[in-house]
Amino acid sequence: MSHVSQAPVTVDVEPAPPAPRSFDEVKGWFSANDQVLFDWFLARQNDTGEAKGDLLELGAFMGKSAIFLARYLREGEEFTVVDLFDSPAPDDDNLEEVRESYPTLTRRGFETNYLAFHEELPTVIQAPTSVVADRVRPGSCRFIHIDASHLHEHVVQDIASSKLVAAPGAVVVFDDYRSEHCPGVAAAVWEAVAVGGLRVIAVSGLKLYATWDDPEPHQAALRDWLDGRPGLWHGVDIVCGRPLVRVGDHGVTAPPAPEPLHAPAAPEKPAAPVTPPAPRPAPRPGAAWRKLAKDLLPPVLTRAIVTARRRRA
Repeated sequence: MSHVSQAPVTVDVEPAPPAPRSFDEVKGWFSANDQVLFDWFLARQNDTGEAKGDLLELGAFMGKSAIFLARYLREGEEFTVVDLFDSPAPDDDNLEEVRESYPTLTRRGFETNYLAFHEELPTVIQAPTSVVADRVRPGSCRFIHIDASHLHEHVVQDIASSKLVAAPGAVVVFDDYRSEHCPGVAAAVWEAVAVGGLRVIAVSGLKLYATWDDPEPHQAALRDWLDGRPGLWHGVDIVCGRPLVRVGDHGVTAPPAPEPLHAPAAPEKPAAPVTPPAPRPAPRPGAAWRKLAKDLLPPVLTRAIVTARRRRA
């Protein structure tokens, strides 16, 4: 039987991106102001136990807010992240948006960053956020962060999905609700506030915090907390006949950042410089001759020679 040898098949594998050594090294947009507010809402849910359910993020980029969110996951809860990552976009407009805004986004990059801070990955759904209604249980999520597509029709769908999967008392957070580069988000969010039943709790410079239930308990607790909080200012406006809390930043300090699971390797200490030995002094003139004379000649003759040399000098 003859055997035909075949050349080995070579598969190009993209090298794994380096793991971040600190939370600051994770790429993304997550202001200190919003980190403080995320911490307050999530810690309050955990402390009071009033809101029960899972965590959900639509749009993860490189994982900065997901890493932060996962710290508040309680026993028995699930954290789900939905993002296209490097999958094909479902339509031409979305494809163009991905190319322009997220050219470096890959699932591998997200997972590398996330696993630098947590032992296990969340439930990752690599797909358009339109699948949320089919893949996440209705009424199951207590905190929902929406930072996916900026296209109006996609945001409208994400808002509808959040209403479907929100647990009673859930907090829903929308990114870029007022940014000039994505007016579709603003149009969709404020439309939901005006006629869709979305109730605003508070707004920061970049994010809008809302609920599908009564916002007043959240607002009362938030105002009480803000009264004694340095670095933040707040006010109350009436929009669409309902109050909302405006939260501003006067140089607030972010809560302690998540720590990587493994401390970054300490840089190797440079070897101590080797000090060369000091040069030996050059022998004085006649020193070698005097030593030899001392060893070989009789003392009387040696003294006579030395005396004669001194006279000549």
